[in-house]
Amino acid sequence: MSTPFDTPDLLLVGSVRHRRLRPARNAFTYGVYTLRLPLRARAARLARGAHQNSLFFATNRFGLLSFYDSDHGAAGQTALQWIEAMLHENGIHDATGEIFLHTFPRVLGYVFNPVSFWFCERADGSLRAVVCEVNNTFGECHCYLLDPAGGIHNGAPLTARKVFHVSPFCKVQGHYTFHFMFASPKCGKPLRSLARIDYDDGEGPLLLTSIAGTACPLDTRNVLRVFFGYPLMTFGVVARIHWQALKLFFKRVPFLSKPTPPSANVSHERAELPTR
Repeated sequence: MSTPFDTPDLLLVGSVRHRRLRPARNAFTYGVYTLRLPLRARAARLARGAHQNSLFFATNRFGLLSFYDSDHGAAGQTALQWIEAMLHENGIHDATGEIFLHTFPRVLGYVFNPVSFWFCERADGSLRAVVCEVNNTFGECHCYLLDPAGGIHNGAPLTARKVFHVSPFCKVQGHYTFHFMFASPKCGKPLRSLARIDYDDGEGPLLLTSIAGTACPLDTRNVLRVFFGYPLMTFGVVARIHWQALKLFFKRVPFLSKPTPPSANVSHERAELPTR
């Protein structure tokens, strides 16, 4: 007998693309993989004793790949408890369906997540809100809660005013435009996802970024495939951040000091269409 929340954990295997338009051009593409975790289904499996850890993928303990609740949100809460509390505190009470978290796993116990996406559904499966959890290399975190009045449609633009420091080569001004696109599994083809983030600093488009992935089961075979196919991926994320920063430095892109982080940990954004 199935439960209301019985969606399996998945891996999303794909790539990150990034392009800077000015004052010096810079672009890169890297292969990556992320987790797609249905948090309410996972909680239901845990409650009925059906959740299993293994050496290959584990929750809140060491594995080749692992997921730790403590890597997200507030101390003392599970990831699900934290996101539910955030939604309720911001007046969102109808996201009672599944909540999918797209995030990098720990690899051999280590992870740095530049951005994680939380897709919060209504009971009918429609998308109610998206949370973009952004981390910088200074150990700071900020969440952009996207809650447009017109609803969230596949591929529609969602905007958020930039309030959080990410890179010393970008000012804390302007806005992001997000596009989230999903191709549902059909005719034997797996789920595919694309998250696009375009940054306008107030002087025009500056950064174009996307992360795309094709779903596959989170099983031993696929864990081993990505573990050896993308060696030490999360260590490489940090190394590549610093390598790209060094390239921008030598291209003489102005280096900016880090501002004080915003006092609020969450920006609640209700606007849907970008404005200039």
